[in-house]
Amino acid sequence: MNSIVVLYYSRDGSTRRMANQIGRGIAMVDGCEALIRTVADIPRADGQPPASETDAPIISKDELRSASGLIVGSPTRFGNMAAPLKHFFDSTSDIWLAGELADKPAAVFTSSSTMHGGQESTLFTMMLPLLHHGMIMVGIPYTQASLSKAEHGGTPYGASHVAGESNTTMLEQHEKKLCTELGRRVASIAVKLS
Repeated sequence: MNSIVVLYYSRDGSTRRMANQIGRGIAMVDGCEALIRTVADIPRADGQPPASETDAPIISKDELRSASGLIVGSPTRFGNMAAPLKHFFDSTSDIWLAGELADKPAAVFTSSSTMHGGQESTLFTMMLPLLHHGMIMVGIPYTQASLSKAEHGGTPYGASHVAGESNTTMLEQHEKKLCTELGRRVASIAVKLS
């Protein structure tokens, strides 16, 4: 069984909803299962308790090492991935040195509260550690019709969602399709590579 890790950080639930939708796409591929995980939160600078919103277990390095593929998601933080996710990747030097993620497929996804909240730059920042790990980046081609029809989220670089300023906007139809397709593509490529 090919295990595809969907690793995310979510503060208000939008990124979590995307992760679950991506998991549905992974489940469409025979021989693949979605392993939905989050990262440990880090203490806030203002002394307040961390505010992550998730019900997923925290990823272990062994789960990451044994994964056949990886899909990483984060809300936008000034056009960058959230600090807890960056903090996690900063701790993976041992996996990098051993080349344990090299030649495995990877993809990224994000959500923002506004239309121009830095989605594409956030996707790129998440790609950088994955490329350093030697992973094979998977995007969403324009053969996926929802990429041209989505009115809010969606990029060829990865799935995206505009959550609205209250962060309560549900995934719209085309955003859901793009999340599902991203999961399906990574899982399909993982099967071919294995």
